[in-house]
Amino acid sequence: MGVTRESPITVLGGVGRVKAEHYAKMGIYTLGDLILHYPRAYENRGDIVTLEQARPDGKSALILTVATEARVVRLRSHKSFLKFRAFDDSGSCEIVYFNQDYLKSQFCIGSIYRFFGKVERKGGKYSMSSPVAEPWTPTAELPPLWAVYRMTEGITPKQIAKDVSAALELLAADAADPLPASLLQRRSLCTLSYAERNIHKPSSWEALAAARRRLVYDEFFCFSLGAALTHRKEKTLGAPACQNGDVTPLLRTLPYELTGAQKRAIDSIRADMQKNVPMSRILVGDVGCGKTVCAAAAMLIAVQNGRQAVLMVPTEILARQHYSDLEPIFASMGYSCALLIGATPAAEKRRIKASLASHDPLARLQIVIGTHALLSEGVEFSAPGLIVTDEQHRFGARQRAKLAEKNARAHLLVMSATPIPRSLALVLYGELDISKIDEMPPGRQRVDTFVVDESYRARLNGFIQKQIDGGGQVYVVCPAVEEQEEVAPEEIMLSQIGDGGEMREEKPPLKAAVAYAEELQKSFPHLRVAFLHGKMKSAEKEFVMQNFANGEVQILVSTTVIEVGVNVPNACLMIVENAERFGLSQLHQLRGRVGRGKRKSYCILVMGGDGTSVSQTSKQRLEVMRTTYDGYLIAEQDLAQRGPGDFLAAANDDTVRQSGGLTFRLADAGEDVTLLQEATEDARALLSEDATLADHPRLLEHVQNTFHLENGLIS
Repeated sequence: MGVTRESPITVLGGVGRVKAEHYAKMGIYTLGDLILHYPRAYENRGDIVTLEQARPDGKSALILTVATEARVVRLRSHKSFLKFRAFDDSGSCEIVYFNQDYLKSQFCIGSIYRFFGKVERKGGKYSMSSPVAEPWTPTAELPPLWAVYRMTEGITPKQIAKDVSAALELLAADAADPLPASLLQRRSLCTLSYAERNIHKPSSWEALAAARRRLVYDEFFCFSLGAALTHRKEKTLGAPACQNGDVTPLLRTLPYELTGAQKRAIDSIRADMQKNVPMSRILVGDVGCGKTVCAAAAMLIAVQNGRQAVLMVPTEILARQHYSDLEPIFASMGYSCALLIGATPAAEKRRIKASLASHDPLARLQIVIGTHALLSEGVEFSAPGLIVTDEQHRFGARQRAKLAEKNARAHLLVMSATPIPRSLALVLYGELDISKIDEMPPGRQRVDTFVVDESYRARLNGFIQKQIDGGGQVYVVCPAVEEQEEVAPEEIMLSQIGDGGEMREEKPPLKAAVAYAEELQKSFPHLRVAFLHGKMKSAEKEFVMQNFANGEVQILVSTTVIEVGVNVPNACLMIVENAERFGLSQLHQLRGRVGRGKRKSYCILVMGGDGTSVSQTSKQRLEVMRTTYDGYLIAEQDLAQRGPGDFLAAANDDTVRQSGGLTFRLADAGEDVTLLQEATEDARALLSEDATLADHPRLLEHVQNTFHLENGLIS
C-alpha cells in the first residue's frame, strides 16, 4: 500500500521517534495533519530594498555581497559569535551570528546572498543580527514569500519547511480532487493540490490568494455537508410526539410575564415536539434573557406526555442552581426531579439510576438535572423524551452524542448564552432550527461600563470599598492564573502579511489572579478575598463559588472560569483586568455576571499599564464595549474585529473560548461571508441531488477525514 494522508509522520526522512513526539505536541501525527498545519503568517522576502531603504520598524530583504572574511570571536562564557561585513551600492553592514561557528566557511568573500532580517541603524552604520541568508544569483528563483509556522520545542522552522515539502511531494500522486469539477469551474476555484502547495510555498501573492480562497471554501463546504448529514440522520429517527403542549401550569408559577421572544421560542418548541420527528433546536440569547424558562417549558411538555427530560450543564454549581430553581416548580405540579452530579452520594446515585431506568410509570424519575455524571456508566432512561444542554458551547459533540445515545429518539434542545451572528450560526449549527431570544425581561438593569488604566487604581479601590459598604459583592477577573504565565499563541497578534514581515504587539504584563488576590487582601484586610481559577480541583472551585454565592466572600478574584457560573444577585461590580486581552463577546459574558439583582451595577474595564502600550484596535474594542449593550451587535463587532476564534474551538477544548465543536484553520466567518454563503448553498444543492453522497464517495471520505465524521456525528 502506498503513502497516503493517513500515513504516520515517521515515513518522512529524518523524522524518527523523538521528532514524531515533538510533532505530536502540535497535534501532528500523520502526513495529512502536517499538510493541514497551515502557516500563521508569511514573510515577504521578495521585496528587495537597499540598506538605506531598509525599514526601521520591521524586517527587510536585501541583496548583499560578502566583503570581509567571516571571523569567530569566542567569549569567556563559552559562547561565541561570527561576524563579517557585506555591502550593496548604498553602504555596508556588519552581520553577526551567535553560536553558529559552522557558518564560517559558508560566507566567502565575494559571495552574494539574499539576507532577510531587521536592519539596525546607528549613525551612518548598519548591522544585522542572525538574518536568514540564501545564496543568490541573477537566475536564482528564490521564493518571494516564506511561510511562518506555529512551532514547538524540538522542531525548527527549517525542519518543518523541509518536512512539509517532502509530504507534498509524497502525496502528489494522490492528487484527485474531492470536489466535483463542475463546482470548481462554477466558483472559479483552483484544485486542492494547487491550493495545498501554494498555501505552504506560494509562488506569488496571487497564488496565495487563490490557494486560501479554495481552502476556505473547502472548510465551509465540508462542514456544511457534515452538519447536514448529521442532521438528516437524526431526522430519520422517530421521536415521541408530545401532543399535550399546555405550559399554563408553569406560567402560573412565574412572578412575571414572559417576553414576546420567550413566547415565540416556546411556541416553536411546542410545535416541534408535537411531531414524531426529533426536534433539533438551538436556543440562543443574551445573558439573562430567560432561556431557562423556555427550557423548563420544553421539559414540562415532555413529562406531561409521559416521557423523561434531562438537563445537562457544565458545572456542579450551575447544576445545583438549576435544581434549586426548578425542582420546587416541578414538585408543585406533581413531577419528580433529581440532581445527579459527581458529588452526589453513592447511595443516592444508585437510587436515581434505578428510578431513571424503571419501567413503572409511578416509580419512574421524570426529570434529572446534572453534569457530565449523566454520561456515566449505568445511567439509562426508560422513557426518553427530551435532552436539554445548557451553555451549549461547553460541550463537545462527542459528549452530546453520548447523552443522545442514552436517550435514543429524544427531542433535542441546546442553549447558548453567546449571542451568535446569523452568518456564524449558519456554519456552527448547520440545519439546526434556531430560536433567538432578542428581548430582555422587564426590570433588568443596564450595567454601566467604564474603561480606565492603572492610573485609576487608588480610585478603583475606593469604589470597591463603597460597593461593599453598601452591601454588594465584587468580581475581579484576571487573564492569568500566576505571574509570568506563558502567553497563549493566539494572544500574539501579527501585522497584516504583505508589507515585509511580521510584528508582535507589545503588551503590558498580565495581571495574575493568585498574586492579585493576595494584594487585594492586604489592601482590604477587614474583608474576605478569595480566588478561583481553572487549575483548581472541582471541589475547591465549587466550595469557593458557593461561599461567594452565600455572601461569605466579598471579593472574588478569578480567571474567566466564572464566565459561566452561578447567579449571584448581590454581585454589583465586575472589574476586568487587562481588559484589552479579551474579546468583546467574552467581556459581554463577564459583564452579564452582575446586574442580576436589584442593586445598581457596574463593569470597569482596566487596561494594562498606562494605556499607551495598548493598541488602537484594542482601544476601539473596549470603546464598543463601553457604549454598546446589545449582545448581538457586540457579537457582530467581535466577529468583524477578531474573527470566529471566540466562537469556534476544538470539541475537546475546555477553555473559556466559545465552542461550536470545530476550529476552522483558515476560514473567518467575519471576513469570508460571501464564500460562506456560496459554500452553504452549494452543499445544500448537492445534497438535494445526492442525499448521502453515494455518488461522490471521494467527497464523503474527504468530509469524514477532515472533520472526523464518525457514524454521522461531527466531533
